[in-house]
Amino acid sequence: MKEELKLIIQLQEIDSAIVQKRIETERLPEEIRRHRRPLEEAERAYAKVKQRHDSLEKKRKEKELELKEINDRIERLKARTSEIKTNKEYQAHLKEIESVEKEKYLVEDDILYMMEEQEEVSGALKAALTQIEEEKGRLQSIQKELDARGAAIGRELEELKQRRAVLVRMIPADLYDRYMDVLQKSNGLAVVEARDEVCLGCNMSIPPQLYVEIKTADGLIQCPQCGRFLYRKE
Repeated sequence: MKEELKLIIQLQEIDSAIVQKRIETERLPEEIRRHRRPLEEAERAYAKVKQRHDSLEKKRKEKELELKEINDRIERLKARTSEIKTNKEYQAHLKEIESVEKEKYLVEDDILYMMEEQEEVSGALKAALTQIEEEKGRLQSIQKELDARGAAIGRELEELKQRRAVLVRMIPADLYDRYMDVLQKSNGLAVVEARDEVCLGCNMSIPPQLYVEIKTADGLIQCPQCGRFLYRKE
């Protein structure tokens, strides 16, 4: 294989590797976002339970205040008992006390129900907090792994760039310019294998005589369809 062809084949391998490493780098933020979603879901679940917990707490306090007011009313009513003169008034007074006490029992039942529900919600709140902490720990571990991977890719990219710079100095300037022109026009693939009279870059047929010349000719051969440099494996 001609020396210049060997050089641009190596250059293509390095350029393809650089593109791949850059793609991997660009994918890292999305991977981080993907791994962050379970934590975000856990936080939303916690917020929903917390809202329910706070709502119950507010309603319970309102009911407790209402209960206090009812108890005060009952005490005031009982205090007035001694002031009543007739039996009719006394019976009506007892009925009023009884009515207020029924109201009191209903409020007490409401408070008891709320306390039971609040206890249940408190358990769910603790479970949701535990889930958040677990997801934070998992995400922190994954973040470290992804940071390490990003750093490793950075080092690999730097090494590839250094190897590329060394290789470019070995390639004639006019050939390098031709290579770069084809590379930019061909989606980052300037040098491809020809196999069974087919260019593996564009998958188009190569004339039989040209296919033979790829191995025998002194100059570099380009695909008549896509313009990529062609080579045949030994």
